[in-house]
Amino acid sequence: MPNTTSDAAASAPIHTGQPAPDLPLQDDQGRTVRLADFRGTIIVLYFYPKDDTPGCTKESCDFRDRLERVTQHGAVVLGVSADSVASHQRFKAKYGLTFPLLSDSEKRLAEAYGVWKRKSLYGRSFLGIERTTIIIDEAGRIAKIFPKVKVEGHVDDVLNAIESFRATSQRRAG
Repeated sequence: MPNTTSDAAASAPIHTGQPAPDLPLQDDQGRTVRLADFRGTIIVLYFYPKDDTPGCTKESCDFRDRLERVTQHGAVVLGVSADSVASHQRFKAKYGLTFPLLSDSEKRLAEAYGVWKRKSLYGRSFLGIERTTIIIDEAGRIAKIFPKVKVEGHVDDVLNAIESFRATSQRRAG
């Protein structure tokens, strides 16, 4: 179903180095979550268009299957879509997802991160989430942006970025 939000609601892009926008959202358990709750931890924040659709399911299951490797680097994974808490609960249960899914039903976080975009499908134009992953460093700053994500191989790219980021941080600290 097309979103009726006006073109003016399409969002501006974010940039590496800037503070990560932090707005409260409900997780799949109905708890209020803020990114600041994870301060001191690397956050893999992945925005996806819709629960239980082919590309979004593959991406989510890829993160699920590689979650141990992500957490070995001191990182957490948070999925974000405009779907409801109830939809996230069903999606999570159906595929055994083991990380939080955040409900951005008002699209405020998607707009703040610049991923709420004009899209077209089958000749229809509408606003929706452009599949994007953002890595946020321990201090709450944007460390890496993966725009217009292609699902195949994406989690490997994210893992490589986290590993590189951790190695660089350790060299600076040591």
